[in-house]
Amino acid sequence: MASDPDRALKHIFDLACFERTADALRHAAPACDADAFLSQARDGLEPLSLMQRMRHMADCLHGVLPAGDTEALDVLRAMGPRMTPAFATLALCDYIARYRLHAFDASMQTLRDLTALGTAEYGVRPFLRADPDRALAHMMRWAGDPDPHVRRLASEGSRPRLPWSFHLETLATDPDRVGPLLDALKQDDSLYVRKSVANHLNDITKRHPEWVLARLARWPLDDARCAWIARHALRTLIKRGDARALALIGVARDAAVRLVAFDVAPATLRLGERVNVTATLESTGTHAQKLEVDYAIEYVKRDGTRRLKVFKLRAFTLAPGAQVMLARTQVVRDFTTRRHYAGRHPVHLIVNGTTLCQAFFDLEI
Repeated sequence: MASDPDRALKHIFDLACFERTADALRHAAPACDADAFLSQARDGLEPLSLMQRMRHMADCLHGVLPAGDTEALDVLRAMGPRMTPAFATLALCDYIARYRLHAFDASMQTLRDLTALGTAEYGVRPFLRADPDRALAHMMRWAGDPDPHVRRLASEGSRPRLPWSFHLETLATDPDRVGPLLDALKQDDSLYVRKSVANHLNDITKRHPEWVLARLARWPLDDARCAWIARHALRTLIKRGDARALALIGVARDAAVRLVAFDVAPATLRLGERVNVTATLESTGTHAQKLEVDYAIEYVKRDGTRRLKVFKLRAFTLAPGAQVMLARTQVVRDFTTRRHYAGRHPVHLIVNGTTLCQAFFDLEI
């Protein structure tokens, strides 16, 4: 079954998009047969998914672009600024990855040039898989580029677990290979870049949490840019209550708080309805303290066992003696990645990695 993003985005690559791409091709390279591109594009387009449509565009371009590497890449550079919407430029990057991998350095340079128009994060991955050292040499240079889109490409393209793409097993196995790249971006002024670095590090925590913790411990976390990356990079470990991760962001494992109230309502609900989680905490400490408050739902699985999913409630600083009331409403509905089953669903309140209490709701299907 197609994912929600796929259903929403597949129509970006509709016939009108292919027609605009044909116009971009005519302007960039009048000698190329834009009519033949469009004729091929119409064939079998409708049932294709998002990624299939993107690939279909790349294949149709392959049928009409020049045979020479330099000539073909020059046409793509000229087409890029005329492509609308910008998301459609992913097809140009896909063409490069599939048909110009042999022109390694020239192709990597073209991906660098195109990334500001949309993103080349998917296009660079076959190059990283084919020759990681050669590709990473390009990306280390990109990390110092004045364009934040290019700097982000260095981090995002080399993520070991980038969504909608294959895993880069070589980099996933040995994060030392990307360590210098991430270090080079740790104090980037662009939030766009810092988000990518944080997501990259969070990917690495799935297999090498100690590596991430050790590296972040060497960063100047008194710098607000580094601290922001660290907090978001450690989000998975923080939700697990990892003491070292909490310590790195200045959070004590044992919070000095008293639970005033915790409620999950309604007690019984049906699929598609909302569950409301509320909690009131009071500080019992003598100093202001950072709190990471989460709630976790034990979802009933098909076989009757349960799977825990942690959600962020709020992160904040609580003054001595102060009280805070927290609330979150969540719709209980099916996703392509999560199906619900009838039964009792325990809900836990977690403060600084420690479960303080639990309640529950019963789901009726």
